[in-house]
Amino acid sequence: MMLPAAAVFHFPWELNPEAVQEGQAVRTFGRLVCYQPEESRATLSAQHASKEHHVVVQTSFVEPFDPIIGAQYLAMGEIDNAEGVGVMVRARVLNCVDGVNIALLQKAISEQRSFFKDRESKQAVPLATDAT
Repeated sequence: MMLPAAAVFHFPWELNPEAVQEGQAVRTFGRLVCYQPEESRATLSAQHASKEHHVVVQTSFVEPFDPIIGAQYLAMGEIDNAEGVGVMVRARVLNCVDGVNIALLQKAISEQRSFFKDRESKQAVPLATDAT
């Protein structure tokens, strides 16, 4: 039995139909700006390049949910393409991480990506063998 692939970190501004596929496991973050309990839907927001980016999070798998509007949250779940909403994260985990240094988190995600990219490129190069 194969385990599903680990959820890849995506910045909120990267969650669009061109970058992620329906059913793909993702991790993302943002400040909770809205919670609609009747629709089991939360909206996370993040600032990037002077633009506000929103991520809609379906919360039915993590309820009862005690929202703290304005707090930072980390969401992990699968991508769902919802009509009228676009890309939505169907959360399996939605944790309040208020107090986390977001700039440091972004730097860590970038470093992790660089490490994985470097590791993949080294694995793709066949090792030279000694013919002696």
